[in-house]
Amino acid sequence: MKNEIEFEKAVNVIWSEIKEQANDIAKNEVALKSLVDDVVFSRNDLFEAVIARLTRRLSCGAIGATELYKSLSEVLNSKIKNAVVADFLAIKQRDPACKNFLMTLFYYKGFMAITTHRFAHELWNMGRENFASYLQSLSSEVFGVDIHPAARFGEGILLDHATGFVAGETSVVENNVSILHEVTLGGTGNETGDRHPKIKSCVLIGAGAKIIGNITVGEGAKIGAGSVVLEDVAPHTTVAGVPAKIIGESADQDPASAMNQYLS
Repeated sequence: MKNEIEFEKAVNVIWSEIKEQANDIAKNEVALKSLVDDVVFSRNDLFEAVIARLTRRLSCGAIGATELYKSLSEVLNSKIKNAVVADFLAIKQRDPACKNFLMTLFYYKGFMAITTHRFAHELWNMGRENFASYLQSLSSEVFGVDIHPAARFGEGILLDHATGFVAGETSVVENNVSILHEVTLGGTGNETGDRHPKIKSCVLIGAGAKIIGNITVGEGAKIGAGSVVLEDVAPHTTVAGVPAKIIGESADQDPASAMNQYLS
């Protein structure tokens, strides 16, 4: 977020709306009352609610809910908080199916997956690679999303549908990027070192696109659905095809926010 005042305002808006929607659910959907009680009504703030929701999705026999909740709470920091808020706002802005912030918290596995990764990444940077890898494996099993804990992601990320998204160890995704399902940010083989794509800000990556190797997709670029990208993509350029070829300039300065899937 740009500044602390803007951040606090966004947190209050998101949390207030979630509590309002939770009240409606508690009144009208008896079967979901225990869910809203645990995730919303028994929590003091937005970030406790996010961790509670993650805990319900990821806890299992190896790590119980109480232990996982405590562990994630200890890792939570201002960087994760800022990213979570930016992700909430990005999803609400870009996905017309998202009617309110509670939908994101309760039902959007793309949000859950990228949030899990944010905790795993912090653990990885702390030298707790085993716990980080364990969270990665759980996210892969539960959400169908496989992001290496060392991969670096900025704020305002939309993983739309998210199923089948893969990002390798040295992948970098900057701020305000929208990625649809079945996208791969992969390496070209068994090479070592820096070997995965670098996605600059405001990029839109269409469903099923495969971006392979240590290449750069420039700011504001658009990758057509089903494309295989093997070379650098210039900023504000649209590419598509197998292998991907230049179609023209991006129609929007910020394709990630516009979510315009047309190629010309």
